[in-house]
Amino acid sequence: MKDLMAHISTIEEQIGYVFQDKKLLEKAFIHRSYFNEHREKVSEHNERLEFLGDSVLGLIISGYLYQYLPEQAEGELSRLRAHLVEASCCVKFLHKLGVASFIQLGKGERMNEGRGRETILADLFEALIGAIYLDGGINEARRVFLTSFEKDIQEILAHPVRNWKAELQDYSQKKYQKPPCYKVLREEGPDHSKLFVVGAYLDELEVGQGSGSSKKEAEQAAACSAFTIIPLP
Repeated sequence: MKDLMAHISTIEEQIGYVFQDKKLLEKAFIHRSYFNEHREKVSEHNERLEFLGDSVLGLIISGYLYQYLPEQAEGELSRLRAHLVEASCCVKFLHKLGVASFIQLGKGERMNEGRGRETILADLFEALIGAIYLDGGINEARRVFLTSFEKDIQEILAHPVRNWKAELQDYSQKKYQKPPCYKVLREEGPDHSKLFVVGAYLDELEVGQGSGSSKKEAEQAAACSAFTIIPLP
């Protein structure tokens, strides 16, 4: 925590925003596991900021896509937004800022370098967006985000990720006259760091499995896996 407080100005320089209320910035870096072990030092963790930042990020990206892609249909805009706000993109954005190392974790989470870490970092990024919004408003949150990541967004839009679920649905409708089915096979990890394992089924036959930090992410991975055994579109 002392290291975090000593580097507030460095973090502000990295993210391109100077906070009026430094406590908001500090709170963004407090993970629940650290809060649970140090209640005498900190009064709140970053989950409320993450909740707020998730909505603010969605609004910023929705507005950008609406302006940048004036001819695109609503369904495709929704798909692109979903991809740009998913955990993997948020983690990439956070690493680009170079502030991931300042997150305050409890001992157990510090030892866990594998599963769950991506969710923690994605939540940190959303908490930062939420903190900037509370401190400076939506215009500052938009400015900070687009200044750092507009080129990344344009690169993603220029090379769109395939929508494997849509492609598997199209394949299943043509071959079996019904959509594929997805089943959660198991859930792993604590509530704040869940990993879902999902199976994809065509005509009651399992054709793929995938995992992710959300059911939607796991379903997308399962659909992608299915195309290792059925013909690619």
